[in-house]
Amino acid sequence: MTTAFAVVVTASLIAGALLIWRRTRRVVTTPAERAVHSALHTASLAAIPLRRGLTEQSAQEAAPHLRALTGAEALTLLDADGALLAWEGPHAELAEYFTEAAGRAVANERPVLVTGPCRGEHGGRTLIAQPLLIESTGVAGVLGVVTTGKPGPGWLGAVAEVARYACGQLELAELDASRARLDRAEVRALRAQISPHFIYNALNTIASFVRTDPTRARELILEFADFTRYSFRAAGEFTVLADELRNIERYLALERARFGDALEVRLRIAPEVLGVVLPFLALQPLVENAVRHGLARTTHGGTVSIVAADAGTDCVISVEDDGVGMDPELLRSGALDAVDTGTGPAGSGESAHIGLANVDDRLRAAFGNSYGLVVETAPGAGTKVSLRVPKFRAGIRA
Repeated sequence: MTTAFAVVVTASLIAGALLIWRRTRRVVTTPAERAVHSALHTASLAAIPLRRGLTEQSAQEAAPHLRALTGAEALTLLDADGALLAWEGPHAELAEYFTEAAGRAVANERPVLVTGPCRGEHGGRTLIAQPLLIESTGVAGVLGVVTTGKPGPGWLGAVAEVARYACGQLELAELDASRARLDRAEVRALRAQISPHFIYNALNTIASFVRTDPTRARELILEFADFTRYSFRAAGEFTVLADELRNIERYLALERARFGDALEVRLRIAPEVLGVVLPFLALQPLVENAVRHGLARTTHGGTVSIVAADAGTDCVISVEDDGVGMDPELLRSGALDAVDTGTGPAGSGESAHIGLANVDDRLRAAFGNSYGLVVETAPGAGTKVSLRVPKFRAGIRA
């Protein structure tokens, strides 16, 4: 069982115990019940800063709670290089003795005990350097404790369990950071996918107006500049629906200049959902897919409809075209990748790489599996791509 899994199981057990306690309305009265309640509460307080990773600030916030869990006279947290991040309790002058012990604990990935390291009044104390070992990345730091006399096996085991709990929280923090890095990488990949064909076609369209309609060409250049500025912005992985729709307007202005009256756009947006937060560039790929796959390969053009509606606690957004559609069996067998790579009937020839699978993955990562894309299509019947976004989700903001 990995540390992260053990922590998740522990958290589930804690949540279950608290739920049962609330339902039964039992009052914590016995010493054993009070001790368990206090330990669980203290552990939850320590988890909050540790989930941000091991930094000087998080170490200082977590140290008092970890000290309470171990019952140590003093507790310290050091990074993997042996640098002191936090000291909680008396005898701060003992901090210097942890440097060498922490180095050995990190090198051997095993706890180190130093008995009676000090002269005079501190001579009867024991220092314990417990490495914080994370399976995925190695030693993240060292948990150090100070106690009087020689500690017994039970107390050493308790310190090891507290260190294991801290490791679990740090591993979850690393998983959160890894997911954030992956999200950023996917957004960068999606931005790269936008550029090749669209930019080439947009510049060609603008060039066609330079002599015949210079005013129109200037307007399109400004739209193109604003579109690229938004699409390649550096800030944030999330945006609000209003900003996403404004960028789609820029994209459609360029495409309407290219297709003329063959491209009709219909929008029906509920004003109350304009402030909803969603992943950055979540809608533009859907619209681009509708234009390129749904309309570009037809002889008569067509219509793209964008709808954003209030659905209680969620916002429902759909992008629909009346173009050539595709075989739904491709969606069942190959999911959204068939749309992305141009392997379906609507995508034969030029490879699209619009990124529907990317959008689906990012929606599920941000809001859960119930918030992925829903695609309705059939050959000759057009395509409708829908998504749901919660109006509010704690920790997610533009």
